[in-house]
Amino acid sequence: MLGSELRRQAPLDVFTVGTDVREAPGVEAGDISLSDARDVAELFWRWGPFSGVLHCAAFTAVDLAEEKEEEARRSNEVATLEIARNCARDSVPLVVVGTDFVFDGTSKRPYREDDPVNPVSAYGRTKLAAERAALEAHPTGTAVVRTQWLYGPRGKHFPGTILELAKTRKELKVVDDQVGCPTTTLELAPALWDVLLARATGIFHAACEGECSWYDLAVATLQGAGVSDVKVAPCTTAEFPRPAKRPAYSALDSSKLAALRGKRLAPWREALASFLRQG
Repeated sequence: MLGSELRRQAPLDVFTVGTDVREAPGVEAGDISLSDARDVAELFWRWGPFSGVLHCAAFTAVDLAEEKEEEARRSNEVATLEIARNCARDSVPLVVVGTDFVFDGTSKRPYREDDPVNPVSAYGRTKLAAERAALEAHPTGTAVVRTQWLYGPRGKHFPGTILELAKTRKELKVVDDQVGCPTTTLELAPALWDVLLARATGIFHAACEGECSWYDLAVATLQGAGVSDVKVAPCTTAEFPRPAKRPAYSALDSSKLAALRGKRLAPWREALASFLRQG
């Protein structure tokens, strides 16, 4: 979902090499294990020297991570560490894509980069370990960009699921007590390129402006797609239990990134409308 959009929005003078990205311009390095030190070293040796690395591969199955935390740790923490070590050796700037799941959801305002972290799920723990590993292994060249509620033209995501369900159901129940910032890859991809090309370091937050609940996003998705014969009913998280705990409030404050780029990501409703027009 994200890797393909990064390739599609690469600057004109940038030649890209991907490891497992499909349906995107550029050269494929083949399917390799990013948690295998030899595979990663081979990647850098064969296709390098790189002028920068955008690392967005991850174990993102939040619920599955609860029962497969070690697998999630290898895909998230170990892989990120191997990539960071190779970037540090070659003095290559690295951007690691992070997540709002490093927070526990108890804040009353959008989270800033320096707010205390306290993940409440296996996925969140492994992603926090990943960003810490990268910053420790390559402190002078790593930027961690946390994002959230991601969707885009390719891949599986919430708006796509809602539109698929609307084809066969006349009523949907969606939780309304989890709040965040829906973010489209169409907005996030150019922001990640800006961070990389600026050779920025440290932690940044990148989310579309504004906040809403999953219920709000479902309603807006159906309205934007012109679907008027499906009713959406709000429900609580307790009524829709999942294996992994989600932060109840995880909106991200992206002011630091806006200062770097000189602009903010689009408001979430505007970004959603733009995504739906492309669909």
